[in-house]
Amino acid sequence: MPLETPTTKEVADQIVSQVEASTSIVTTLLPRAFTRFFSKVLAGVFMIVYKYAGWMFLQIFVRTASFEETEVLGVKIIPLVEWGRLIGVGDPNPAVQAELLLDITVTNQTGSLPAGTQAVSNKNGITYILLAPVTLDAATKQGAFRAASDINGGVGGGEIGNLEIGDTVSFVNPLANVERDMLVDGVTTTGTDAETEPVYRQRVIDRFQQQPQGGSGVDYVIWGTMPSEVKTIFPYTGEPGFVDVYVEVFASVQVDGIPTQDQLDEVRAAIIFDDGSQTRKPINAYLNTFAISRRGFDVNIIGLVVDDQATVEANITDAIETYFLDRQPFIEGVTPLPRRDRIQVSNIKTIVDSFATAAGGSFSDVTLFITSTAEEIEKIYSLQIGEKAKATTINF
Repeated sequence: MPLETPTTKEVADQIVSQVEASTSIVTTLLPRAFTRFFSKVLAGVFMIVYKYAGWMFLQIFVRTASFEETEVLGVKIIPLVEWGRLIGVGDPNPAVQAELLLDITVTNQTGSLPAGTQAVSNKNGITYILLAPVTLDAATKQGAFRAASDINGGVGGGEIGNLEIGDTVSFVNPLANVERDMLVDGVTTTGTDAETEPVYRQRVIDRFQQQPQGGSGVDYVIWGTMPSEVKTIFPYTGEPGFVDVYVEVFASVQVDGIPTQDQLDEVRAAIIFDDGSQTRKPINAYLNTFAISRRGFDVNIIGLVVDDQATVEANITDAIETYFLDRQPFIEGVTPLPRRDRIQVSNIKTIVDSFATAAGGSFSDVTLFITSTAEEIEKIYSLQIGEKAKATTINF
């Protein structure tokens, strides 16, 4: 049976009962009576121990470890981060500050702009600073700027600091020899948000399931995901003596997660890690790196009847696409559980039903087809080597 923490009142009543049993005297009911007053004070002490012991119990499991900083005996720790460091994941990824190339229009070709010159964007309110001095010896000069602060008192890190090519950024103060407004001409570093608690916790859990094993498939996953742009690695046994590694990068880097040849080469270099005397991978294993492929599916939702048709359809589409993009091949002993390689018609029907029911509507049926062959899937489709699932069309 589960262990339940008693309430303070239950502990106090138990103390009173034990005193009465030991002395054979029924204590007075008056709230200020010594025995009852003392029992409540002592119960409070016991409850502190109960709650502290319960909190400590949660810290021994990664799934329930706290992500808040805690001070114990003068030592400050974050239990979940300590688990991450112990297993080799390290600390959560911090926010990355965007770095932009801005075109500076020079009105008088003399002097220079010092490093640290500030500019601000009216689009996002971020302040950017010039990273290196710029000599004003041409009609147009280019300067490298980094996001440095935001209206919330932060350092400008994260996606909020990103701008599009052609956006305007203005110097904070009018400066001699240059126009105040500049245009974004390039992006050298894309700003990314700090890693969230759920994402970091899942990374730690995955590493516990994927611990180094001396050259097994798990090691190829660990080595291959070292480049920051790589999201997932799928290692398979290839031709005799070969290991075939399929690579997926983050969608923010490449559309659909399909890597470029340069990114495949970066993965290959990370896995081999040849320092001239030895390599990281087993010396008798040859390596192939391939891009993943996308398997398209058509979803037909029949007879959907709701009041706000457009909103419900948009919500269903987003949910189904999220479901498909979360599917991936399963490699026994390598891919973390639970397995996500199976696409089930019943799951899609459940998604549609949840939104239709919430909107007070209904639908008749859902059918699922493989895009390339128009083959209808009646129950389950399992992804093959190197595949990732994608819903190409959702028809209502």
